Parts: sequence; C-alpha cells; structure tokens
Amino acid sequence: MTKWDVILVGGGLANGLIALRLRQRQPGLKVLMLEADERAGGNHTWSFHEDDLTPAQHEWLRPLVAHRWQGYEVRFPRYTRTLPGDYLSVTAESFAQALETALGENLLTLCEVSDITPHGVTLADGSTLHAAAVIDGRGYQPSPWLTVGLQAFLGQEWRLAAPHGLTRPVLMDATVDQQQSYRFVYTLPLSADTLLIEDTHYQDSTALDANEARQRIADYAQDQGWTLQHLQREEQGVLPITLQGQPRAFRQEREQLCSGLRAGLFHATTGYSLPLAATLADLIADNGRPTHERLHPLIGQFMARQWRRQRFFRILNRMLFLAGRPERRWQVMQRFYQLDDGLIARFYAGRLKPLDMARILTGKPPVPVGEALLAVLKKSPRLRAF
Repeated sequence: MTKWDVILVGGGLANGLIALRLRQRQPGLKVLMLEADERAGGNHTWSFHEDDLTPAQHEWLRPLVAHRWQGYEVRFPRYTRTLPGDYLSVTAESFAQALETALGENLLTLCEVSDITPHGVTLADGSTLHAAAVIDGRGYQPSPWLTVGLQAFLGQEWRLAAPHGLTRPVLMDATVDQQQSYRFVYTLPLSADTLLIEDTHYQDSTALDANEARQRIADYAQDQGWTLQHLQREEQGVLPITLQGQPRAFRQEREQLCSGLRAGLFHATTGYSLPLAATLADLIADNGRPTHERLHPLIGQFMARQWRRQRFFRILNRMLFLAGRPERRWQVMQRFYQLDDGLIARFYAGRLKPLDMARILTGKPPVPVGEALLAVLKKSPRLRAF
C-alpha cells in the first residue's frame, strides 16, 4: 500500500499552486492530485495585479502567466480612466500544462472522490488512499457561518473578424445597462484579434440567465464595433463576496484541511483568489514536512489573520450591497476609481493603510448616509449563504 505525503483533492488554482510550490521547495515529497474533470484547472482564467504579489512570488509563478499588459482601464458614466501597473492572467491551458509537467503520473484526472478524512481519501470505486495530509481544494462550499453577496459572470473568448484595437484590459465598463445590479463588462485582449469578454454582475442571488448574458455580450461587441467570428470557449461562475460571518465557527466546521475558496481565502470585495492562494502555497511549502497535525493550526491561523485583515472590505461590501438601490451600486465604484493610484493598488492587494480607509469613507457619499450606516451595523434579510 502506497502512503502519500500529501493528497490534494481537486485540481483547481489553490491546490495547483500548493503542488507546484511543494515540487519546488520539497521535491522529495510524494504528492498526489485527484481531479474529477478531464484536466486540472477546469475552464477558468485567473488574473491579478503586479502589486498583489511579492517579487519572489512573481518569480516562481512566472511559468504560469500567459498574458501580461501594462496598465488597465475602467469606464463609468462620468469618466474613463487608465491606471498604471501591470495586469497578468493565468489561463486554464497554461495552468494545466504546468501541473502536468510537474506531477506527471501523480496527477489523476476523471477521479471521483466519495469521502475525505484527515489521513485518507475514499474514491468512488471504494478504494482508499492514505496520506500524512489531505487538502480539500474543491472550490467554495456554502456555510451557515458566512453571509455573502455574489459576483456572477459569464465570459466568452472570441476571435474577431478584424483587430479590436485594445492595447490593455478594460476591467470595468460600467457604462452598460445595470440590469438591477452592479453590472460591468470585463474585457481582456488576448491577441490582436481575440478577446475574452465577460458579463459580470454583483447581485443578491445566483440567478444569471446564460442565454441573456450571451446576448448582452453580443450586443456589447456590436456597440464597440467588433464583429464576432468564432467562439473559442466559454466560462461561467459565481464568486462569493463576504459581508459578515462568524469566522471561528466557519473554521471549526472545517475539520478537514482546506485551501482556496473552500477555506474562505479570497479578496472579500473583488473575489480575486490567486494572491492568497500563492501565499498559502508558500506557507505550506516553507514549514517542513506537511502533516495534518502540522498544517491544521498553520492554515487555521492563516485563515484567522486574513479574516481580521479584511474587516474593512466587509464593511465596504455591506455598503455596496445593502445601502441604496441595486441599479445604483455603480456610483460607489465610480467614486472609488477617482482616488489615488497607489490607494487603488493597495486596495486590490488587500493592504490598505489607515489613511486609505479614511480617504475611501470621506467626502460626499455615493449612497444615502442613513442606509449606509444601517448596512454597516445590521444583516440584510435579502442575503444569505449560498
């Protein structure tokens, strides 16, 4: 019977980065990854800002990066702005290739897991695998201990009939019809004639009609003067946006080691998860031989630190979701993107200074003051864990 050092259940971003970092830092470990789909990484695109990572993290993540742009744009009814700082993307293809190279036959796909314990995994066929540590990274799991809003999106990668003319990403085009939510279109120029176009909504429920989203993308492309020629792929997802919760109870219900969204490790406002996934991978790889007994307090303490660090972001989320009318949420973001470049970079990186927080909250509020105060202090009946 083979006993593994680490079994990673789920071949998504967080577990993938753990696998790669363990290979780099502790190459003698026996690491096994189990993925239910045909290929690790699924059908996703993960993006991040240059300032979100340390120089050392940029170095070890470099082979995964498929695209890098200088600067990005945001568009709102009152202004369009170009912001500095590189923006980078990891594609499912680049991610899967890196994992397949690093793990080889220790990456098992089309592998269904029926049960997990701290030291073992039971597969759908009844066989059991054993390890010193088992990490569950199978994506977000609803919890009664978290209250969340949602970021729902559908994205399509199109080859166009002619060059599109974009030189940098448009992270938010909120000049579009808001559809009773905070809606924007997110666009990545992947080549001179290829775009990833995402219809994105910050909303109160998971309902996002795929056919309507596809039509909105087609309408947006037409408005931009782009002729859609060949649909290369499509991705769809829902990201949690944390409003409030009971972090100790959330951690206690997860006796199993978890990573990524399953561990609540994502930026509370943007939903970006790669920076925290990279930091967790470093933490695990740099703290000796991984065992359940060693990693359980290590990951738990990391989760607790991130919860404390993101308190201000949860306050902002409650203002965004609970104060004012949903179709006017764009006004909050329009005001935010008028602030200092450095503050915006620190916001994305999750490293706001006290003066940054004060600056965000001062000035003419974009939502009614009374409703904003209530949103900070109370729970909304409209929202629940999903």
